[in-house]
Amino acid sequence: MSDDDARRYLENWQDEVDSASEYRAMAASEEDPRLAKVYANLAAMEEGHIAFWEERLRKAGAPVPPRRPSWRSRVLAGIARRLGPDLVLATIAAKEEVDQNAYVKQPETAGTRMPAHERWHAKVLQQLVATQPRGLQGSFLGRLEGRHRSVGGNALRAAVLGANDGLCSNLSLVMGVAGASVDSHGILVTGLAGLLAGAGSMALGEWVSVTSSRELAEREIRIEASELREDPKGEGEELKLIYEAKGLSPSEAETMARRLLADRSTAIDALAREELGIDPKGLGGSAWEAAVTSFVLFAIGATVPILPFLAQRGTLAVASSAVVSALGLFAIGAAITVFTGVSVWRSGGRQLLLGLAAAGLTFGVGRLIGIAITP
Repeated sequence: MSDDDARRYLENWQDEVDSASEYRAMAASEEDPRLAKVYANLAAMEEGHIAFWEERLRKAGAPVPPRRPSWRSRVLAGIARRLGPDLVLATIAAKEEVDQNAYVKQPETAGTRMPAHERWHAKVLQQLVATQPRGLQGSFLGRLEGRHRSVGGNALRAAVLGANDGLCSNLSLVMGVAGASVDSHGILVTGLAGLLAGAGSMALGEWVSVTSSRELAEREIRIEASELREDPKGEGEELKLIYEAKGLSPSEAETMARRLLADRSTAIDALAREELGIDPKGLGGSAWEAAVTSFVLFAIGATVPILPFLAQRGTLAVASSAVVSALGLFAIGAAITVFTGVSVWRSGGRQLLLGLAAAGLTFGVGRLIGIAITP
């Protein structure tokens, strides 16, 4: 047995320990008993996988460590326990999607159910992500997830990125004004104005966006209701095809469609969900919730660069602002690793470099402008 094999066993073991911890936390905080049971079953499967790799480690003569989740898994489990499983569901589902075929090429798992278990885990979680109607749908958090789709989606990550928008934009504004040699009082006023202007703009944009989405959804539902009234048979055929595409047999799909069409309100609800992808009860969420959440998250980040100017003046205030903002940028980059799994130093350092590069650019432009307009 090679050292590489033992190292691989340990990596597999740690992944299973992490997954079991996360599923247990999700099961403990899930209010729906049916979903809680699903999460508990997933945790039980992972416990079986843990035992499998522990046995492999013992046979390889390698020590078996205590079952301690990684820091990333502990953070996700803590979020699930305190704030609910919905906030971490998308992140964990994305991880399972990536890892679902990890055991296919590992000879130790040949002849076991473990590869099938992993694929089933990914399928179940993706289905939950696709059908879960709960959470902050349509709010600023949900909207922001769409803007930052490249890093995946869930509300907590969107909140982190919302604060990042405020920090980066106001830091660049403050440094640009400082480069132009504006006095500390003027920088503070400019920073506060940037905070209010940016947060207000984000809030207004989210309010308009959510309101427009809601109105569009209402219009599409009205059209669907009109089509149901004019051609119920045709709408029934559409529902039948949709359910067949989801895996029901033709007879089962026809029975389901007929049962739904028996009640008009139920039929409209089903058509909105299945054909339009709209939750009639949510309709994009509250526009005011979106606006307020947007304002608060942006303002939190935008406050960081101007805090030193409340107590200090001159070069010391500018330097302190840069240092405090640098710490904030690194912290945001580190927080994102909870969802991406990237190294803390890599993600935090990247965020730090990009944020300071933007601030340095605006500082340089401000300095040039300041020199140009000085009498």
